[in-house]
Amino acid sequence: MRGRRTLSDTQAVGAEKEGLARRFLEGRGLRFLDQNYRCRMGEIDLIMQDKGVLVFIEVRFRRSDRCGGAVASVDTRKQRRLISAAKRYLLQYPTNLPCRFDVLAIGRANEIDWIEDAFRVE
Repeated sequence: MRGRRTLSDTQAVGAEKEGLARRFLEGRGLRFLDQNYRCRMGEIDLIMQDKGVLVFIEVRFRRSDRCGGAVASVDTRKQRRLISAAKRYLLQYPTNLPCRFDVLAIGRANEIDWIEDAFRVE
């Protein structure tokens, strides 16, 4: 059918895991602001507020740890893309809040490893 876009299996799993991540973080007091913010520099999965901090969150899911797992997949190249996308977001939506980057890694059995302040802008 033309004009109708369906999610690939990978995209559907990604959307499911991002929903799981959002509910997990909301359950811990974070307030949802935006999801799947896209610009030419990259994409930010979730943008939330944790008390007085703006949090850019990368959600990673891996079925296995063979290549280092979900956390290891947020390498310096990925970090640079996230930082660039966050800078673009801040140009569009200026704030005086301090910012941080978190990684939320989801394992095969939906176990969650939340790494707060996973990396910093140098």
